[in-house]
Amino acid sequence: MSAELVLFVPKAEKGAQENLKQFIGLCRNELTAYGRDLDFDVDEWDISAHVQLKGMGNKRTRLRFYTQPSLTLPTPEAMVEPFRSFAKAYIRYTYALRPVKSQNFVLSALRMVHEALVESGKDSPVHLDATLLNRAAQMAGECFEGSAFGTGNQIERIASFLERHRLIMIPSNNWQNPIKRQRDRGRVGKQFDEERAAKLPSEAALEALPKVFRLADETPYVLVSSIAAILCAAPDRINEVLLLPVDCEVRQKQSDGSEAYGLRWWPAKGADPMVKWIVPSMVDVVVDAIAKVRKRTDHARNVARWYEENPSRVYLSTEFEYLRGQEYLKNIEVGRVLFGKDVDRSIINLWYRNKNIQTATIGGVRCYRFVDIERNVLSMLPLHAPWLNKDLGLKYSDALFTVCRNDLAADKATWPGVVATVSINQVNNRLGPKTGSHHETIFSRYGFTEPDGSPIKVTTHQFRHYLNTLAQAGGLSQLDVAKWSGRKDIRQNATYDHVSADELVLKIRGALGDDSQMFGPLANLPKRIVIHRDEFARLKVPTAHTTEFGVCIHDYTMAPCQLHADCLNCSEQVCVKGDEVRSARIRDELVTARENLEAAKQAHADGYFGASRWVDHHELTVKRLAQLCALLDDTSIPHGAVIQLSNLPVPSRIEQAKVARAALTHRPEPSADASISTETMRRLMLAMEENGG
Repeated sequence: MSAELVLFVPKAEKGAQENLKQFIGLCRNELTAYGRDLDFDVDEWDISAHVQLKGMGNKRTRLRFYTQPSLTLPTPEAMVEPFRSFAKAYIRYTYALRPVKSQNFVLSALRMVHEALVESGKDSPVHLDATLLNRAAQMAGECFEGSAFGTGNQIERIASFLERHRLIMIPSNNWQNPIKRQRDRGRVGKQFDEERAAKLPSEAALEALPKVFRLADETPYVLVSSIAAILCAAPDRINEVLLLPVDCEVRQKQSDGSEAYGLRWWPAKGADPMVKWIVPSMVDVVVDAIAKVRKRTDHARNVARWYEENPSRVYLSTEFEYLRGQEYLKNIEVGRVLFGKDVDRSIINLWYRNKNIQTATIGGVRCYRFVDIERNVLSMLPLHAPWLNKDLGLKYSDALFTVCRNDLAADKATWPGVVATVSINQVNNRLGPKTGSHHETIFSRYGFTEPDGSPIKVTTHQFRHYLNTLAQAGGLSQLDVAKWSGRKDIRQNATYDHVSADELVLKIRGALGDDSQMFGPLANLPKRIVIHRDEFARLKVPTAHTTEFGVCIHDYTMAPCQLHADCLNCSEQVCVKGDEVRSARIRDELVTARENLEAAKQAHADGYFGASRWVDHHELTVKRLAQLCALLDDTSIPHGAVIQLSNLPVPSRIEQAKVARAALTHRPEPSADASISTETMRRLMLAMEENGG
């Protein structure tokens, strides 16, 4: 970034075309974001020297200004001008103001806007209007199902930027993103089952992983199976694992004399550095995994430490150190410098291609200058070395997953004098590569497949979803789930909650009759039951589905809802303590119910006809909600407990008929109050609606 802040100030007296030209010129010639030497005109910016993304290893970071449909083609198609120059200017300008490392959402939004423009026969952003922005948002919904909302937000920011800086001819009238954020998903149906299967590892994968962990004996499979073992012990993101320091293990004595074991982390999503304690059942596995990784990567850390002390000299093993004093090297000696051993001549010749290395013929043998070999090897070191991540203060010499180049490539020669780090793509390729890839996975290597014979495929993030789902099903509070997962916002828990309706039913059935886990009528089983407790629980709770405030155990195969979805006054509504999202809704509903009660009391005091019934109803609702909130806040009730309110009066059909008949036979004399009953009732209903009643 530039030391001086350069802001674009549009000219009010000039048109959008002229302002756009000036904006592009400013970003091309005056800004220094991504470096003063940035070649603005190329269609692919290499910004690796300025941006380092976590978990990407030695992969270069690039911004590609190509069209969305051509991204996967061997020769992508560049965006049309002048939109392409605007896209480059917009990214450089916004990065200078707010240096966000990943520009994926921004580029996706720009590509969608570009496609909408081109589809309409336009090529400049000055022609954008609300119709084209809506079309861009529609395209985003079609192309990026999982991230459409975020892409739509970036389209909204682009539209706002264009309008604020007078870069469009037709105002977009504060255009807003029409794509809605994904709401709570249902827990039943084909769509939920498909989403759950896509987010969680298969049973075959979970059964095979422990076996692979024990069988692995080659570096690629040892490292990846150990990473999988760590991910199965704590809900971590893969980039957090790959940034573990070599001294990540923490042991702490407990008051009862036992020892707690954890790993020291830097969470990737904003939470503070923390120690994640490992559950006792997984401690031995994680200790073994860390030891295996440390043993396989010790050499690479030593090499990284050597380069810290000798940054301008190539690393050589002790047995080949004598080569450093030679001016020229023979072919076999070059192999010793590069690969630390004697290799086939063809491998050396393959490496020479496209290398600027001078040769000389000595005694009839072609030789190569040592300094040229050294220069080429040093150029292969990581761009930011000795720092693996400078923001975290982590060097390659201190990182657990520092490796030598090609350590994870089973079909390539390892470079013992060139350090690297394990990347996310390398791990995913060994867990389950994309269709068409020929990488051998840790499962196929040892003969494990799905029951139908298809290859097992797992992603690193599925382990995180799996552990979060186990925690949700086990009753861990939302706050604890968020802290365990390293999140700042508990609302993010919902994305990782894949507890099915069947599992909810099993949880409620398991709590039935247990007064430590169930609070309400279902906590007390009849004294004499002629069937087994599990069978009784199955009959009492045949099904369940989530509601706005908890779980409904009404059996809709027997009858429709008798209370018209008045869940808070229904005995078939149960709540789970620790569900912070639904607990917050219950507390909000209590606030609203109290406001409605005050409005009804005021209406009754003013003589509104029928207001007394509203007072009775709201008093009952407030009472029930207050009781429920008291139970949710009761520290003596454990997290995960199932709570059901009791003694809820539900009028029978006969009682309702009696009330209706009495209303028909009782005809009060007309009065001033009765003459205005319609108007007063309308005003009362309006008051209820204003308070959310």
